[in-house]
Amino acid sequence: MAKIKRVRTHLDRFSLACRDCIQYYVGQRATAVNIAERTGSRIFSSGEAFFYAMGYFYRILRESFFFLLHKKSRRVLTFQILFTGVEALPVIAVISIGLGAIIIIQGVALLPQFGQGELVYPILITVITRELGPILTAFIIAARSGTAISTEIGNMVVSHEIEAYVSNGIDPISYLAVPRFLGVVFSMMLLNLYFNIFGLLGSFVVTTLITTIDFRYYVFNLMNALTAADILVSLAKSAVAGAIISVVATYYGFQVKVASTEVPVMAIKSVGRGFILIILSNAFLTVMYYLWT
Repeated sequence: MAKIKRVRTHLDRFSLACRDCIQYYVGQRATAVNIAERTGSRIFSSGEAFFYAMGYFYRILRESFFFLLHKKSRRVLTFQILFTGVEALPVIAVISIGLGAIIIIQGVALLPQFGQGELVYPILITVITRELGPILTAFIIAARSGTAISTEIGNMVVSHEIEAYVSNGIDPISYLAVPRFLGVVFSMMLLNLYFNIFGLLGSFVVTTLITTIDFRYYVFNLMNALTAADILVSLAKSAVAGAIISVVATYYGFQVKVASTEVPVMAIKSVGRGFILIILSNAFLTVMYYLWT
């Protein structure tokens, strides 16, 4: 009897161990399946969101053509240019003058020690006109106008103004998104030129307070260092950045559903995604510039 009890005990322990192993295997398999399902769901949703965003961008481009053709909603476009372009001039002026003055002062002080004093002018063109000018201007507009656009459209969604537009036969994209798209792109290009003028010439005035540089000599060397390709790539970067800022801002503004608490969340998302896309587009255009030249 004792042997039979011991055998039964061993069999019970063995069956429990087998059951635990089976449960563990089933649990691990279920976990792996859940991970695969979640990963696949995220990939599918990301792909769906990407194609939706591409369709939204195509819709804005198409409606922009009709907007320019029929010249409608001029009031919204005018106010967008006023807010994005004119009201941002003081900030752009201060940053561009400070940046240009620092480059000139440091270049005049350090480069002649290595016999490369003339390099200060190509450095000014490279840093202000081609690189930092477009991207700093884009960052300022994204943080300022991009947030405002997302917040404004998001609040309109919450207050059912978008539904009112649709019920009255007004397309929200053509009436709200397109004027902001064109206004931000146009303002970005003008602000970039403004940044270049103040960065290259306005900084000279600040520099004369510290060191002595002949103005005609300074302008002559700047014109020799500046090429048409520099101006074109700078305008291209500002136009692309303006398109990114406006499209991302309006896109996330329309993503607000019903709650007012979604508005700041979407505004933050629009700024973050806008910064990433601006940096990537700027890097891509820089690489294309160096491959082309």
